[in-house]
Amino acid sequence: MTCTSYLTDIVWWAGTIAMAVGQIGNFLAYTAVPTVLVTPLGALGVPFGSILASYLLKEKLNILGKLGCLLSCAGSVVLIIHSPKSESVTTQAELEEKLTNPVFVGYLCIVLLMLLLLIFWIAPAHGPTNIMVYISICSLLGSFTVPSTKGIGLAAQDILHNNPSSQRALCLCLVLLAVLGCSIIVQFRYINKALECFDSSVFGAIYYVVFTTLVLLASAILFREWSNVGLVDFLGMACGFTTVSVGIVLIQVFKEFNFNLGEMNKSNMKTD
Repeated sequence: MTCTSYLTDIVWWAGTIAMAVGQIGNFLAYTAVPTVLVTPLGALGVPFGSILASYLLKEKLNILGKLGCLLSCAGSVVLIIHSPKSESVTTQAELEEKLTNPVFVGYLCIVLLMLLLLIFWIAPAHGPTNIMVYISICSLLGSFTVPSTKGIGLAAQDILHNNPSSQRALCLCLVLLAVLGCSIIVQFRYINKALECFDSSVFGAIYYVVFTTLVLLASAILFREWSNVGLVDFLGMACGFTTVSVGIVLIQVFKEFNFNLGEMNKSNMKTD
């Protein structure tokens, strides 16, 4: 039997390039669009991935999965309609002011304390038996990864335009890159630990909801993106996020259920 390297596989390269382009687009989106819109819409990859897999890879998509795809898309539309229409932080100077805000500094201290407790005391004892331990660690780290990504984008604008504050922007960019790198490394470690101990579908669904919620909380404290959102838009975004979350749960958790609409009709038929 001859073994061929995946590096010679065109499909692997196509997938890798597509993922790289997607991550670059995700990074650019954080610099131009409010975080409260970008982060929840990341879930759209799940329904589109499920639909493509059902056609290209012939994977089965049951009726609940199709309903989940519909709910995810509908919830995303609601999020887009009610999201903030403008950025609250557009320059590196504004970002520095927000980062030194006592409220945000206090929030970061609480998050760091919780992470230390989870990583060094709770995870070794209860991590393999309680899915929320690893999910909490990865989600709390999202309080650093997403704001850092957005901050790097803002600082990079000053660096590229060679503004008078470009030296300070470079220092800020390097600090945020270090924070982002450390956060991603720790996240990968505990995501892998979680996938070794728990079902990936259940983990993915719960992780999306908790991660997105904590990222939105961190972004709300740092960037104050909710300050210009009225009550109707706030409720609309809450409903949209809930709808997307329900859709993700239906796609991920119930994808192994082997039933379809035809079987449901047969079960409802009266027998003579």
